[in-house]
Amino acid sequence: MSVSDKLVSKLPRIGDRGGNSRVVAVVRLHGVITPTPSPLGRGTININTVESALTRAFDHDRLAAVALAINSPGGAATQSALVAERIRELAARKKVRVLSFCEDVAASGGYWLACAGDEIYAHPSSLVGSIGVVSAGFGLTGLLERVGVERRVYTAGTHKVRLDPFRPEKPEDVAWLTGLQSQLHEQFAGWVRDRRGDKLAADGDLFSGEVWTGAKAVELGLVDGLGNLREVIAERYPDAEVSVAEPKRPLLARLGLAGAAGVGPWAGSTADRVLSAVEAIEVRATWSRFGL
Repeated sequence: MSVSDKLVSKLPRIGDRGGNSRVVAVVRLHGVITPTPSPLGRGTININTVESALTRAFDHDRLAAVALAINSPGGAATQSALVAERIRELAARKKVRVLSFCEDVAASGGYWLACAGDEIYAHPSSLVGSIGVVSAGFGLTGLLERVGVERRVYTAGTHKVRLDPFRPEKPEDVAWLTGLQSQLHEQFAGWVRDRRGDKLAADGDLFSGEVWTGAKAVELGLVDGLGNLREVIAERYPDAEVSVAEPKRPLLARLGLAGAAGVGPWAGSTADRVLSAVEAIEVRATWSRFGL
């Protein structure tokens, strides 16, 4: 558990408060953004995992504001957009202000989420930005032949199979992927422009995929100020209680049994070990792009 996780974990949970003071509800958005929840209980962000937390946070009858505690290196563009749009929908319905707080990293899809806030804050050492699109894979041409395996693929449609990792790369397929990336990139940049408006610095290429420290991000207009969640909330809402709405986790993770030997249909099996290794590599690679 990181230092930021420990700080947020000490805040009271929604439902544990008392009295009649107003409340600032904190929603933790920690992890890689992916449509597939982690079966091993590691933090992931998608519309399904965060919906219950967002609903609880915005449904409070004494709500002063909602704070987003963001620590994410990004991930799936569509899930980033779905979560951000849901936050704006709830904020408009409740007519409440949303404050985003960038922790270790709010990059790529993580920054997409941050822009759902009416204001964005970061620590001077936070990593912010990476407004771009990336696709990655492996070229495995000839691998199956070397191990004596014949792969059979049947399609109806000229372009049904593109960028097959077991076949030689085709320039037209790369051009198609680049076109898709350009469209997604423009959607991302458009969202940032819509949300940040004239706060963005006029000079410099903010949409190159570059990542900056929180201190530099203030200069570029990507964030509004420096500070952590506790100090900003204490200054802005000195009389409010702070409560955390946690995104839901898989059942085994809630029971503290995720990945435990002998638990679950794949526990202790080769499949379980392979799944764990692949997931760990993918998550590690996503975070490591930012030196974390």
